Formats: sequence, structure tokens, C-alpha cells
Amino acid sequence: MNKSIDKQTIIDKLLPRVLKPVTYQGNEVNAVHKNPEDVSIRFAFAFPDLYEVGMSHLGMRILYGLLNKQADIYCERVFAPQGDMEALMREHDVPLFALETMDPIGAFDFVGFTLQYEMCYTTVLNMLDLAGIPLLRADRGADDPIIIGGGPCCCNPEPLCDFFDLFVIGEGEDVITELMDLYRAHKQSTSFEKKAFLKAAAAIEGVYVPALYDVAYHEDGTIKGVTALADTAPLPVRKRFVRDLENAYFPEDLVIPYAQTVHDRIPFEIFRGCGRGCRFCQAGMIYRPTRDKSVDCIESGIATLVGATGYEEVSLLSLSSGDYPDIEKLISDLVETYESKRVSVALPSLRIDSVSVDMLEEIQKIRKSGITLAPEAGTQRMRDVINKGVTEEDLISTVTRAFAKGWGHIKLYFMIGLPTETDDDVAGIAELAEKVVDAYFAEPKETRNKSCQVVVSTSCFVPKPFTPFQWFGQVPMDELIQKQNLLKQRIKSRKIKYNWHASDVSFYEAVLARGDRRLGAVLKTAFELGCKLDGWNDYFDAGKWRQAFDLCGIDPDFYALRTRPFEETLPWDHIDMGVSKAFLQREWTKAIDENTTVFCREGCAGCGIMAFDGKWQCHPEKAMNND
Repeated sequence: MNKSIDKQTIIDKLLPRVLKPVTYQGNEVNAVHKNPEDVSIRFAFAFPDLYEVGMSHLGMRILYGLLNKQADIYCERVFAPQGDMEALMREHDVPLFALETMDPIGAFDFVGFTLQYEMCYTTVLNMLDLAGIPLLRADRGADDPIIIGGGPCCCNPEPLCDFFDLFVIGEGEDVITELMDLYRAHKQSTSFEKKAFLKAAAAIEGVYVPALYDVAYHEDGTIKGVTALADTAPLPVRKRFVRDLENAYFPEDLVIPYAQTVHDRIPFEIFRGCGRGCRFCQAGMIYRPTRDKSVDCIESGIATLVGATGYEEVSLLSLSSGDYPDIEKLISDLVETYESKRVSVALPSLRIDSVSVDMLEEIQKIRKSGITLAPEAGTQRMRDVINKGVTEEDLISTVTRAFAKGWGHIKLYFMIGLPTETDDDVAGIAELAEKVVDAYFAEPKETRNKSCQVVVSTSCFVPKPFTPFQWFGQVPMDELIQKQNLLKQRIKSRKIKYNWHASDVSFYEAVLARGDRRLGAVLKTAFELGCKLDGWNDYFDAGKWRQAFDLCGIDPDFYALRTRPFEETLPWDHIDMGVSKAFLQREWTKAIDENTTVFCREGCAGCGIMAFDGKWQCHPEKAMNND
């Protein structure tokens, strides 16, 4: 496909024939418009999913604003097109283009993909192909863009190493600025060489250049070792994180979509990281340490964004918003400030033991909705295994107070297929949901809501890198389906609705999450078979994925279902995300023994993050030990 484009073709022949033309025009309020002739670096921020999903992503909004603050850099957005638009683009030989200028991204200096979910990998390949950019980095020339990956999936970038020039490991704000400075310096030299730039980039902490590393394998398919091929390539590659979140860049305006998005509101980050230590949770491990913003910083930032956007809802973002030390003061201040303006406040991530029903009532004065809670497991034994740190009493106490205040709709999130889980643990989910219904009927008719619905949702456990459960094999798909059927049978009340997640999607997610470089061939084959947008039920095709593995002669069970010994070299062992392997192994052992670990705001469990960064102290007054 050509890298040139006739913009009038897009406007006249494509946009009038697609369902959502406004998602391809880039003329939204607060979109950045520069003259491409006046900049020295063009950066396409690529989100490998639909516009409606990507425009809700806070990381994209931060980096979009951060890069565009520099006069000589123009950062534009690009998303995966809907099926109708892609078909027309291929029919008319129109390459994938950036929204703001409608210029083809194949002519940019950089294309940076944010990798939030393993099932987006084939969409990355589809977008590269649609842009006319060779899929394999080895096939690209000097005129092709440098392809960057960032986001949580980069804690194991190995399955994508054939396709990316470099990955940003950890948080990207500081790294991306340093990369642009380095590129600017190289580009201003008399003869720019991509290989020389990438070799120099590898010396930036938090940058992983896969071409500079070689992986050797044992005969049984496990990894023998990783070797650095250049003196600038470190082993291990250490993540970067923003130390001073209070003064870190945060946008003062946001691009306001004309189309409905998944989260149509102001997202404002109140703290980063999480010290709860849930053993299944990758984000809670890789985003350590915990860093808070002050109440003044949050309130000032929100005031600016409310004025710049006109949104009627503010979402306070973190991995567990109820753990913010001054959450009640913050909520009280925001409600007092914005209630008269009809701007509501949302807390999307709450733990059962951090929920104050009075606080929920306060924030829902303007717009009342249901309550969402995440017990994660149906029995106390299982909650101790995963270190959830909540009890049945916490849940029943919370919902009882909620029912007394007039709520009637409760959502409960659980996982099935967790390590050591038994049928009794699965049945415990139904029993717990029934007890929630009982709590509703225990309230007097005159005070409780006229109707009650308890929605139980289960997802399938996926073992992820840099968690204590990274060594556990996933439960086979047929067993996961049996667990789902058991739960369906055990739910008796008509007040309970059960939703579940397809187990075959979770299986391939586990394969890619725990995979190595050999999966690159499978990804390319799966794309060639037509796989893309695999996170969407309408697109995912398990048959094509099975065929891709068969054609490549690779057994996916080797990656997803196999429990791995501690002594095995893992595909991501040359990446350092700050939590020590010794800590993760201790947590694995404690899970088997059904023992819990202290919340890091209450005491230090020695996860390794303070040793990783010798200048960092998470909570000095709580520190007890550190490895």
C-alpha cells in the first residue's frame, strides 16, 4: 500500500459511507493542530482498538499533551478503524492515517503503540499493514517509522519483539521526552542512521531494544538465557517510574470527542501504584511504588479541566481509589464545589473494606447509580490465597448499609480458576450472592428500594508476569467451563443475574502474557488468517488462533497451562519491574499456605521497590524490612 494519500478521497468517498465518520476527522474541541512543515518530529500515538475505547485512555491523553507542548514535535492520534472503514480504505488504497492532518502514519518519524491488553497484538499488525509499514522490523528501511511499544504489556514484550524497534518499560512520561531529545540530536547530524539511534536509545533507562538481545533455548523449549549484543544494552532492563507525581505533567485540557466513548468524563489520577498486594493483580505489582497527589493538586487540576471541557462527571482514577489517604475530605470538597454545577464525582475502583456508604451517598447526590464491589473470591480461604484482605462480614456490612440507604442494584466481581480453587470455592460465589440478597430482604420494606438486582460477573484467571501467580499454570478451558456451569446451577435466586467471560479468549491471553519470542511467528500467521480486534466477541475467532498455532508447530498449552518451577528462566526475567523475584516467591508460598501479607500503607513486606531505587522510601514510618 502506498504511503501517499489523497485527503479528498477520504472526505468524498470514504467518510460519507461509514457509520461513524466523526471518529476519523480529528477536528474535535481541544485537538492540537500544527503545521507539519514547522516541526522536526512527527509522532503518531497509536491505540490498537476502536476510537471509542482509545479516547477514554488517560495515558494517551497525557502523552498527547506532553509531546505537543514541545514546539518542534507534532503528536497526532490514530486508532484501529471499524470494519466498514477498513474495507473502504483497502478498496481505495488509502493507507492508515493520523486524525489531525489525515497524513499517512507511514511517513511519520515514530509510531507509538500503547499495549494495554494482550489480545490487541494482532490489531497492531493489522494497523501496520494498513499503514503500508512492513510488519517485521528486519524488513523495514531507513524511511520507515520507528515503532515503539509502551504500556503494561511491555513487562513481557517478547511475543512482539519481531515487530517493534523499541519498548518503553514502565511509565513513559520521562522516557519519551529523553527519546525525543536523543532523536532530535541524531536527526540533526549529517547522516542519520536508525541502527545508531536505537543503539544509543538502549542506554536510556527504561528502553528495551529487542534487536540488541539474543535468546537461547534448551531442547525442551524452556529458555536457556538472554545475551546482550551491544555495550549500551543493559541486563536487566530496568523500568522507569515518575518519582514526583505531584509536579508531573498532567493535561490542562482534553480532546472532547463528538462520538460517545466508553468513559465519557474527566479522568483525573489521584495516586499511582497500589500496595494491597493482591497476588493475581499485575498492575498492583508493576506500578509500585505508591505515590499520592495532594488534595490541593487534585482540586486545582480538576477545576482547570472542568472549565476547559464542560464535562459533567469527574472520575477519580487509581488502582484503589478508596485507599487515597484524604479521600473523604477530597470527596466532601468536590461535592461542595460542583453540586450546584451538576458536575458529579465517580470512584471507579473501590475495595469492600474501603467503602463508606455515607461517602457513596455523598458523591451520588447528583447522579445516583448502582454500587460495584469486587470480593474476587467466594470463600475466605480463597480470599486469603489471593491476599484480597476482605471478609464476608465486610461485604454484608457494606451492602446492608447500602440497602438501608435505598440502593437496590449491586454488582459483584469475581474470578474463577484461581490457584488452588475447589468446587466449594466456586459454589461459595453463589452462596455469597444469595447472602447479599438476604441482606436486602432483611431491610424493612418502607426503607429499602422497591427492586433488587445483584449482578454476579466472573472473569477467568490469567497468570501474569511479575505477580506471585506467574508460575502457576492456567486451568484448562474445559475445566473453566465446568466451573461456570457449576456456578450457574448453584445460583437459585431470581434476584441474581450471572455474567461470565469467554474462557477461550482468556486462554490465548494467558499464552501471550507468558509467551516468548517464538510466538511472533504465530501472531503474524494469526493476522494473515484474519485475526484482529480479538478483544471483541464479534471479531474473536478461536478456530483461526488454533490454526495459527498448528501451522507454526507450536503448542499453546506449553505457555498457558504449564506450572513452572522457580528455577526456570522466564521469558521476562531480563526485565526488572522493581518487585524482586524473592518477594514474589515468598508470596507464592504464602498463597499455598493461605497466609496473607500486610497492606504496604500499614507496614512494609519487602517487595523490593526501595532496593530497586535506593533513594525511594514508600512509607518511612511503616518500614520494617526490605530485600
